[in-house]
Amino acid sequence: MESTTITQITIKDNLARIKARLAAAAESVGRRADEVTIIGATKTVPPALIEDAVRAGLRHIGENRVQEAAPKRLALSSLQDNVTWHMIGSLQSNKIKQAIEIFDVIQSIDSLKVADGIAKRTSRPVKVLLEVNIAGEPTKSGFMPEEVEGALRRLRSLPELEVLGLMTVAPIAEGPEEVRPVFKKLREMKDALGLKELSMGMTDDFEVAVQEGATMVRIGRAIFGARPSP
Repeated sequence: MESTTITQITIKDNLARIKARLAAAAESVGRRADEVTIIGATKTVPPALIEDAVRAGLRHIGENRVQEAAPKRLALSSLQDNVTWHMIGSLQSNKIKQAIEIFDVIQSIDSLKVADGIAKRTSRPVKVLLEVNIAGEPTKSGFMPEEVEGALRRLRSLPELEVLGLMTVAPIAEGPEEVRPVFKKLREMKDALGLKELSMGMTDDFEVAVQEGATMVRIGRAIFGARPSP
């Protein structure tokens, strides 16, 4: 019982610190903190800790894998009225139907094949973001920058999809300032395309992402601690 109480306090304190840092970053460029949504990245995080975070005020959960999210959402079913679930990892074609049932938002539309697959399988409008490989990294998925405008036209032609904005995973860097140009470029692209949401920034670089226009940041380690080694 004592360890659970300590965990709850730690997560509550972590969230408070993140919110304070986010607010300072937003204020430094004339933005409001409430313009940015904190998404708790919960890969490998057990349901009990996610519940602690929700009770501490977290309202958005991000999962990388359908097969991991399914039992967690079931275990946390009593909290559903308070939580929005985001798919933030690559979505395999054979997991699309299940993903539609689990997630409220799918942030990782990284190909037209995935978009078409969702449109064919859904019975409700699905909120999505286009994943952009803004730095052109060969090891990452997502649309190349030059592909985004055409992909957006295609997605907007599908009435089953509601396109909210763009998402990216920044390159690994020695310091957050190194990825500022990446975030700036994606924000400029979002603005040019007339989109609302911009999901970028994680534990190590979310303050720079906020300064560059992020409307969603995906925070895992700073809330839940380091993930256990595989």
